[in-house]
Amino acid sequence: MIVYVTGDATQPRGEGHKIIVHICNDTGRWGKGFVLAISRRWKKPENAYRQWHEHPAGDNRVELGKIQPVRVSDDITVINMIAQKGIYRSKGVPPIRYEAVRTCLKKVSSYAAEIPDNPVTIHMPRIGCGLAGGSWPEIEKIINETLTDFDVVVYGLG
Repeated sequence: MIVYVTGDATQPRGEGHKIIVHICNDTGRWGKGFVLAISRRWKKPENAYRQWHEHPAGDNRVELGKIQPVRVSDDITVINMIAQKGIYRSKGVPPIRYEAVRTCLKKVSSYAAEIPDNPVTIHMPRIGCGLAGGSWPEIEKIINETLTDFDVVVYGLG
């Protein structure tokens, strides 16, 4: 179930552990959209993403469908999700990749299930619908299919 609220997605509300998810591209570029709000609040997610891209360890390359959890406080984790191919439309196709969103959110669900803090909530802006060019009804459907075990709080216009 998605609960829509208005507010700042970098300041999740509620008790327990809060996971903030957002979409990153697969090119190593960080600098527009929601990532700017994340970087204003915490430097660790950007630094971790850049490090991951510049120095992938073995099998852990920055590829569509991969996630990178970054703990920013005792009760907040930001998850960088690679679900955007490049940063521009190509032949009319937006950079968002819905199957990568689905894969990432399944991994987020597994990650959240292993956190001992209760409750665990997942927070996000309307991921994939800004610069990535996605459709919110399509993303919302994927969220409902992959994160049904959690209260998903979507910050933004409801």
